[in-house]
Amino acid sequence: MKSLILGTAALALTAGMGLADTVRMGTEGAYAPWNFVNDAGEIDGFERELGDELCKRAELTCEWVKNDWDSIIPNLVSGNYDTIIAGMSITDERDEVIDFTQAYTPPDPSAYVALSADVDLAGGVVAAQATTIQAGFIADQGWTLVEFATPEETVAAVRNGEADAVLADKSFLDSVIGDGLVMLERQEALGGGVGMGVRESDQELRGKFDAAIQSMKDDGSLNALIAKWEVSSQW
Repeated sequence: MKSLILGTAALALTAGMGLADTVRMGTEGAYAPWNFVNDAGEIDGFERELGDELCKRAELTCEWVKNDWDSIIPNLVSGNYDTIIAGMSITDERDEVIDFTQAYTPPDPSAYVALSADVDLAGGVVAAQATTIQAGFIADQGWTLVEFATPEETVAAVRNGEADAVLADKSFLDSVIGDGLVMLERQEALGGGVGMGVRESDQELRGKFDAAIQSMKDDGSLNALIAKWEVSSQW
Protein backbone atom coordinates (compact mmCIF):
# COMPACT_ATOMS: atom_id res chain seq x y z
CA MET A 1 0.00 0.00 0.00
CA LYS A 2 2.82 2.42 0.81
CA SER A 3 4.34 2.09 -2.66
CA LEU A 4 0.93 2.57 -4.25
CA ILE A 5 0.35 5.76 -2.27
CA LEU A 6 3.78 7.17 -3.05
CA GLY A 7 3.52 6.15 -6.69
CA THR A 8 0.48 8.34 -7.16
CA ALA A 9 1.78 11.31 -5.22
CA ALA A 10 3.10 13.05 -8.32
CA LEU A 11 -0.43 13.34 -9.66
CA ALA A 12 -1.24 15.78 -6.89
CA LEU A 13 0.56 18.52 -8.82
CA THR A 14 -2.03 18.36 -11.58
CA ALA A 15 -5.11 17.22 -9.68
CA GLY A 16 -5.88 20.51 -7.90
CA MET A 17 -9.55 21.34 -7.85
CA GLY A 18 -9.30 25.12 -7.87
CA LEU A 19 -12.38 25.26 -5.60
CA ALA A 20 -14.78 23.64 -8.02
CA ASP A 21 -18.52 24.29 -7.75
CA THR A 22 -19.04 21.02 -5.87
CA VAL A 23 -16.60 19.66 -3.32
CA ARG A 24 -16.58 15.86 -3.24
CA MET A 25 -16.19 14.43 0.25
CA GLY A 26 -14.57 10.97 0.25
CA THR A 27 -15.33 8.57 3.10
CA GLU A 28 -15.25 4.84 3.77
CA GLY A 29 -18.83 4.37 4.94
CA ALA A 30 -17.90 1.31 7.01
CA TYR A 31 -16.60 2.58 10.35
CA ALA A 32 -19.47 3.33 12.72
CA PRO A 33 -20.00 5.63 14.49
CA TRP A 34 -17.60 7.76 12.46
CA ASN A 35 -19.09 6.95 9.07
CA PHE A 36 -21.44 4.24 7.81
CA VAL A 37 -24.20 3.56 5.31
CA ASN A 38 -27.66 3.73 6.87
CA ASP A 39 -30.78 1.75 5.96
CA ALA A 40 -31.67 4.31 3.30
CA GLY A 41 -28.34 3.67 1.58
CA GLU A 42 -26.92 7.07 2.54
CA ILE A 43 -23.66 8.02 4.24
CA ASP A 44 -24.38 8.66 7.91
CA GLY A 45 -22.60 9.09 11.22
CA PHE A 46 -20.46 11.62 13.04
CA GLU A 47 -18.45 12.60 9.98
CA ARG A 48 -21.51 12.99 7.75
CA GLU A 49 -23.04 15.43 10.22
CA LEU A 50 -19.70 17.15 10.78
CA GLY A 51 -18.89 17.39 7.08
CA ASP A 52 -22.28 18.85 6.19
CA GLU A 53 -21.87 21.51 8.89
CA LEU A 54 -18.32 22.33 7.80
CA CYS A 55 -19.46 22.76 4.19
CA LYS A 56 -22.25 25.05 5.35
CA ARG A 57 -19.88 27.23 7.37
CA ALA A 58 -17.36 27.32 4.54
CA GLU A 59 -20.15 28.21 2.07
CA LEU A 60 -19.33 25.19 -0.09
CA THR A 61 -21.64 22.85 -1.98
CA CYS A 62 -20.60 19.31 -1.13
CA GLU A 63 -21.47 15.77 -2.16
CA TRP A 64 -20.44 12.46 -0.62
CA VAL A 65 -18.39 9.72 -2.30
CA LYS A 66 -17.91 6.25 -0.78
CA ASN A 67 -14.49 4.65 -1.28
CA ASP A 68 -12.75 1.55 0.14
CA TRP A 69 -10.17 2.32 2.80
CA ASP A 70 -7.19 0.68 1.10
CA SER A 71 -7.38 3.04 -1.91
CA ILE A 72 -8.73 6.14 -0.18
CA ILE A 73 -5.48 8.16 -0.35
CA PRO A 74 -4.52 7.21 -3.94
CA ASN A 75 -8.01 8.10 -5.16
CA LEU A 76 -7.86 11.49 -3.43
CA VAL A 77 -4.52 12.21 -5.06
CA SER A 78 -5.75 11.12 -8.50
CA GLY A 79 -8.80 13.39 -8.27
CA ASN A 80 -11.72 11.02 -7.66
CA TYR A 81 -12.83 13.32 -4.82
CA ASP A 82 -11.49 16.43 -3.10
CA THR A 83 -11.26 15.57 0.60
CA ILE A 84 -10.96 12.57 2.87
CA ILE A 85 -13.18 12.67 5.95
CA ALA A 86 -13.01 9.09 7.16
CA GLY A 87 -11.70 8.80 10.71
CA MET A 88 -8.16 9.21 9.33
CA SER A 89 -5.49 9.84 11.95
CA ILE A 90 -2.89 12.46 11.13
CA THR A 91 0.51 10.79 10.77
CA ASP A 92 3.89 11.90 9.42
CA GLU A 93 3.85 9.18 6.76
CA ARG A 94 0.47 10.24 5.38
CA ASP A 95 1.47 13.90 5.59
CA GLU A 96 4.27 13.18 3.11
CA VAL A 97 1.64 12.37 0.46
CA ILE A 98 -1.34 14.58 1.31
CA ASP A 99 -2.05 17.56 3.55
CA PHE A 100 -4.34 17.64 6.58
CA THR A 101 -6.55 20.24 8.14
CA GLN A 102 -6.24 20.79 11.83
CA ALA A 103 -7.59 17.86 13.83
CA TYR A 104 -11.33 17.82 14.41
CA THR A 105 -11.08 15.23 17.20
CA PRO A 106 -8.30 14.49 19.67
CA PRO A 107 -6.61 11.09 19.31
CA ASP A 108 -9.13 8.31 19.96
CA PRO A 109 -7.69 5.59 22.22
CA SER A 110 -7.01 2.33 20.41
CA ALA A 111 -8.32 -0.73 22.23
CA TYR A 112 -8.26 -4.51 21.97
CA VAL A 113 -11.22 -6.86 21.73
CA ALA A 114 -10.87 -10.61 22.19
CA LEU A 115 -12.82 -13.67 23.25
CA SER A 116 -10.85 -13.86 26.52
CA ALA A 117 -9.65 -11.14 28.88
CA ASP A 118 -6.34 -12.94 29.43
CA VAL A 119 -5.29 -13.27 25.78
CA ASP A 120 -1.53 -13.14 25.15
CA LEU A 121 -1.11 -10.32 22.64
CA ALA A 122 2.64 -10.75 22.17
CA GLY A 123 2.35 -14.50 21.66
CA GLY A 124 -0.87 -14.51 19.67
CA VAL A 125 -2.25 -13.18 16.40
CA VAL A 126 -3.64 -9.64 16.36
CA ALA A 127 -5.93 -8.38 13.60
CA ALA A 128 -6.15 -4.83 12.29
CA GLN A 129 -7.50 -3.05 9.27
CA ALA A 130 -4.83 -2.70 6.57
CA THR A 131 -2.87 0.58 6.28
CA THR A 132 -4.09 1.87 9.65
CA ILE A 133 -2.07 3.23 12.55
CA GLN A 134 -3.14 0.14 14.50
CA ALA A 135 -1.63 -2.20 11.90
CA GLY A 136 1.58 -0.18 11.98
CA PHE A 137 1.72 -0.35 15.77
CA ILE A 138 1.29 -4.13 15.86
CA ALA A 139 4.04 -4.56 13.27
CA ASP A 140 6.35 -2.25 15.23
CA GLN A 141 5.87 -4.42 18.34
CA GLY A 142 7.04 -7.47 16.43
CA TRP A 143 3.75 -9.24 17.09
CA THR A 144 2.02 -11.49 14.58
CA LEU A 145 -0.23 -9.25 12.49
CA VAL A 146 -3.05 -10.25 10.19
CA GLU A 147 -4.60 -7.45 8.10
CA PHE A 148 -8.04 -7.16 6.55
CA ALA A 149 -9.61 -4.70 4.13
CA THR A 150 -12.56 -3.76 6.35
CA PRO A 151 -13.05 -3.30 10.10
CA GLU A 152 -15.89 -5.84 10.11
CA GLU A 153 -13.49 -8.50 8.83
CA THR A 154 -11.07 -7.86 11.70
CA VAL A 155 -13.81 -8.55 14.24
CA ALA A 156 -14.98 -11.61 12.31
CA ALA A 157 -11.42 -12.96 12.42
CA VAL A 158 -11.55 -12.95 16.22
CA ARG A 159 -14.95 -14.62 16.29
CA ASN A 160 -13.87 -17.42 13.93
CA GLY A 161 -10.51 -18.03 15.61
CA GLU A 162 -8.33 -16.62 12.84
CA ALA A 163 -7.02 -13.98 15.26
CA ASP A 164 -6.75 -13.82 19.03
CA ALA A 165 -7.57 -10.11 19.28
CA VAL A 166 -8.30 -7.05 17.18
CA LEU A 167 -6.81 -3.58 17.67
CA ALA A 168 -8.92 -0.62 16.49
CA ASP A 169 -10.33 2.71 17.63
CA LYS A 170 -12.14 2.20 20.92
CA SER A 171 -15.18 4.09 19.63
CA PHE A 172 -15.60 1.51 16.87
CA LEU A 173 -15.01 -1.48 19.16
CA ASP A 174 -17.56 -0.15 21.65
CA SER A 175 -20.19 -0.97 19.04
CA VAL A 176 -19.15 -4.62 18.61
CA ILE A 177 -18.44 -5.93 22.11
CA GLY A 178 -20.83 -8.47 23.54
CA ASP A 179 -21.87 -11.93 22.40
CA GLY A 180 -18.61 -13.35 23.75
CA LEU A 181 -16.35 -10.46 22.80
CA VAL A 182 -14.69 -8.53 25.63
CA MET A 183 -12.56 -5.40 25.67
CA LEU A 184 -9.13 -5.71 27.24
CA GLU A 185 -7.93 -3.20 29.83
CA ARG A 186 -4.86 -2.31 27.79
CA GLN A 187 -5.19 0.66 25.43
CA GLU A 188 -2.78 2.45 23.09
CA ALA A 189 -2.39 6.18 22.40
CA LEU A 190 -1.70 6.41 18.66
CA GLY A 191 -1.75 9.14 16.05
CA GLY A 192 -2.12 12.90 16.21
CA GLY A 193 -5.87 13.23 16.15
CA VAL A 194 -8.25 12.91 13.21
CA GLY A 195 -8.32 15.48 10.41
CA MET A 196 -9.55 16.00 6.86
CA GLY A 197 -7.15 15.04 4.09
CA VAL A 198 -6.72 17.22 1.01
CA ARG A 199 -4.34 17.25 -1.94
CA GLU A 200 -1.16 19.25 -1.39
CA SER A 201 -2.20 21.54 -4.24
CA ASP A 202 -5.53 22.46 -2.60
CA GLN A 203 -4.36 24.90 0.04
CA GLU A 204 -7.31 27.26 -0.44
CA LEU A 205 -9.75 24.43 0.25
CA ARG A 206 -7.72 23.34 3.25
CA GLY A 207 -7.86 26.89 4.60
CA LYS A 208 -11.64 27.06 4.27
CA PHE A 209 -12.13 23.82 6.18
CA ASP A 210 -9.54 24.82 8.80
CA ALA A 211 -11.49 27.99 9.48
CA ALA A 212 -14.78 26.07 9.67
CA ILE A 213 -13.34 23.52 12.10
CA GLN A 214 -11.94 26.28 14.28
CA SER A 215 -15.31 28.06 14.34
CA MET A 216 -16.97 24.85 15.57
CA LYS A 217 -14.33 24.50 18.28
CA ASP A 218 -14.81 28.11 19.32
CA ASP A 219 -18.59 27.96 19.69
CA GLY A 220 -18.70 24.53 21.35
CA SER A 221 -20.66 22.84 18.57
CA LEU A 222 -17.81 20.44 17.76
CA ASN A 223 -17.66 19.17 21.34
CA ALA A 224 -21.45 18.75 21.28
CA LEU A 225 -21.20 16.67 18.10
CA ILE A 226 -18.37 14.55 19.55
CA ALA A 227 -20.48 13.89 22.65
CA LYS A 228 -23.55 13.01 20.58
CA TRP A 229 -21.72 10.33 18.58
CA GLU A 230 -19.28 9.30 21.35
CA VAL A 231 -16.34 9.12 18.95
CA SER A 232 -13.60 10.68 21.07
CA SER A 233 -12.72 12.74 24.08
CA GLN A 234 -13.66 16.41 23.79
CA TRP A 235 -11.45 19.42 23.21
